[in-house]
Amino acid sequence: MMKPFLRTIVLLWIVLPTVLSAKQTALQIKSKPDTMVIEYQPIGEFHTSMTPQTGAPRQGALEPENEGTIEIYEPFTEALGDIEMFDYIIVLYHMHFSKGWRSSANPPGSKRSFGLFATRSPNRPNPIGFAVIKLNRVDGSILHVSGIDAFDGTPVLDIKPWISSLDCPDPGKDNDIERELGIRKK
Repeated sequence: MMKPFLRTIVLLWIVLPTVLSAKQTALQIKSKPDTMVIEYQPIGEFHTSMTPQTGAPRQGALEPENEGTIEIYEPFTEALGDIEMFDYIIVLYHMHFSKGWRSSANPPGSKRSFGLFATRSPNRPNPIGFAVIKLNRVDGSILHVSGIDAFDGTPVLDIKPWISSLDCPDPGKDNDIERELGIRKK
């Protein structure tokens, strides 16, 4: 006959993993939104002098002299037609070196942390980069750009024209928050 202590240990060994597994599954179901699978393929990639070892500027707009190129892959090169009409482009890219995310971030130069979605931290649930960059010239499938903050080899997801009448709303209270985020000094 099994001793009560040993029986308790055996029971815990058999039952506890099942209970924990069920609890974990319940937590996953509660925390997992009803989603669809979203897949993207890169349309190109950045070629820059920046690597994880050398670092990149906090925001490309803060270092407009940073130059590089964007190579657009076939079959997307035809879609570049007329892009040279624009001085600036919006580039969406995958921040492939980002590691995990937290619900808050402390921007460089700031005295406090903010909710993640109130920052431009690269460590996000979906590490999608957004940049408005200067389009210097187009050579076939190569875009020569400046004011960039992407590492060499960063996958480009999409490009859109930057149109000031659509993309520049009245700044309102943004000047104050930019100081708090450590972007503006004055």
